[in-house]
Amino acid sequence: MRSPTLDAEALYRDLLKAMQLLLASYAQPPQLVGIASGGAWLAERLQVDLKLPDKTGTLSSSMHRDDFSRRGLASSSQTLLPFDVNGAHLIMVDDVLYTGRTLRAVINELFDYGRPASVKLVVLVDRGGRELPVQPDLAIARVALPASQSLELARDDAGQFTFEVREK
Repeated sequence: MRSPTLDAEALYRDLLKAMQLLLASYAQPPQLVGIASGGAWLAERLQVDLKLPDKTGTLSSSMHRDDFSRRGLASSSQTLLPFDVNGAHLIMVDDVLYTGRTLRAVINELFDYGRPASVKLVVLVDRGGRELPVQPDLAIARVALPASQSLELARDDAGQFTFEVREK
């Protein structure tokens, strides 16, 4: 079912404006790294819309999740970082931040590839409910949902975003 209160395309437009301001604070454009899968979709579209010169990276949480034994490799894509992480300024992009467990896993994955100079976290939606001490540097929207529901970004064939709310 779709969320009647969250317009993913409107939030994306707000994200794009906020990213333009954020990028202006860097001497050299930072590397965008999307967290699979919704964050990777956002990072890819931001890279095009912001006319950034380099390709985006993708981080998978699969190998570092604390629930790996239960979830396995499931449907997550593989990590792909087409640039040197060492000394790079990175902006990690995700669709929804909830407990912080996926973020912990992708940070572990990221440091398997090197040591960046800095990492900022940008999310489309922060739904609260943190179980770990992590916060986004930029969140476009904040929503509260029951723990029994999940919020996921979906993308259609034309690349348009919507949100799906599902019962767990």
